[in-house]
Amino acid sequence: QVQLVESGGGLVQPGGSLRLSCSVSGSILSLNDMGWYRQAPGKERELVASITSGGSTKYADSMKGRFTISRDNAKNTVYLQMNSLKPEDTAVYYCHADYRTWYGQYLERWGQGTLVTVSS
Repeated sequence: QVQLVESGGGLVQPGGSLRLSCSVSGSILSLNDMGWYRQAPGKERELVASITSGGSTKYADSMKGRFTISRDNAKNTVYLQMNSLKPEDTAVYYCHADYRTWYGQYLERWGQGTLVTVSS
């Protein structure tokens, strides 16, 4: 059973920083694109950032320059460094992974989400 386990959320003051981590466990052949999404109360889930297995990144416009996505392929882990946090960044952040199984299937999985609250 493939699982994504997130950590690093919490309460931070405006202007502060947090680093989220997401580790993938389970038997997989390869881990492909990974990403972070977020969902604020009353809003739809939106892409924050994504990264390919080769390290190419993509960011939502409002996160460019403040957030950095990275990954450690040896550890099957993706990170999201968030700086200059604003109250509007408050949301549940979800990790997402595309992967290939030993049977040749291409599947995807979501993490359970971690709450980030930006407030003074």
